Amino acid sequence: MGAEGVAVLGAGAWGTALALAFARAGCNVTLWGRDRQKMAAMETTGRCGEVLPGVDLDERVAPTADLARACRAEIVVMAIPTQQLWEVAGQAASHVPNQSAILSAAKGIERKTGYFVTEILRDSLGDSSGARRLGVLSGPSFASDVARGLPTAISLAMGDAEEAERLAQRLSSPSLRLYHTSDVRGVEIGGAAKNVLAIAAGIVAGMGLGESARAAMIARGFAELRRFAEVAGGRGETLMGLSGLGDLVLTASSTQSRNYSLGIALGQGLAPAEANPGGKLAEGAFTASILAEMALQRKIEMPIVAAVAAVLDGQLQVRDAVRELMTRPLKGE
Repeated sequence: MGAEGVAVLGAGAWGTALALAFARAGCNVTLWGRDRQKMAAMETTGRCGEVLPGVDLDERVAPTADLARACRAEIVVMAIPTQQLWEVAGQAASHVPNQSAILSAAKGIERKTGYFVTEILRDSLGDSSGARRLGVLSGPSFASDVARGLPTAISLAMGDAEEAERLAQRLSSPSLRLYHTSDVRGVEIGGAAKNVLAIAAGIVAGMGLGESARAAMIARGFAELRRFAEVAGGRGETLMGLSGLGDLVLTASSTQSRNYSLGIALGQGLAPAEANPGGKLAEGAFTASILAEMALQRKIEMPIVAAVAAVLDGQLQVRDAVRELMTRPLKGE
């Protein structure tokens, strides 16, 4: 029997929300998490539990802690944090059918290698020939909104434009619209860089510098994002869409964003080690230093990203970082 249905690997808030969205699209979904007790509780109670309090599971979603069982699917979505993606994808490699489409729902850059998510997948899956069908899901979205069925639109990118369109049609529902593109690298860059820029916007908010300053930080940060994308293999028009500008505006404007909240805490005077006491994942904290390093190697001017990296690494105080940015030479926009 061939692979069928959808598997979502990663039963955190984002993976669970995606599983619910794909179920609304009429798909049978297997949701995998490594915590057996948690997955058994989901199956028994029919509730999402602490990751999405008060949200019921759809009857089309089957929770499991059996990775081999989960991977036998036509479409496998990796809702795994970027820094853990290598490990989980490697464990799944022997179980995912060769014909399956594999989509990453992570946003970030692997800090040790500088790999984007599809590069992590290709390496961890042992796909040196490039035969695997890999893609990315990214865009302006909060897990709680998607889980509740509130209107959301994100991008689905695959190198094969026709396949990207087919999968977008398959996974879309009235509440989650997927817009397709073949610009995988552009979507990856947008999802990774916006997290770092959201930290910068949060710092401005935390320091009480006003909405005008935050808007300026977002706008100049977006200019950095586009510069990087155009040099690193993405298309400028992609960054003007959901996975670039759209995601940046959302992430840099709401305290639902872990990256923005981290920035607020830094702006209020907390040290980097103290700014995230709850241990909530803020991908921008992992991405900042490697993104700044990659920009330096490519000779791309990204002063905001460099400042955030220096603050997080303890090399620069927040107020000094803001002062340096505000005293940069004036130039044409």
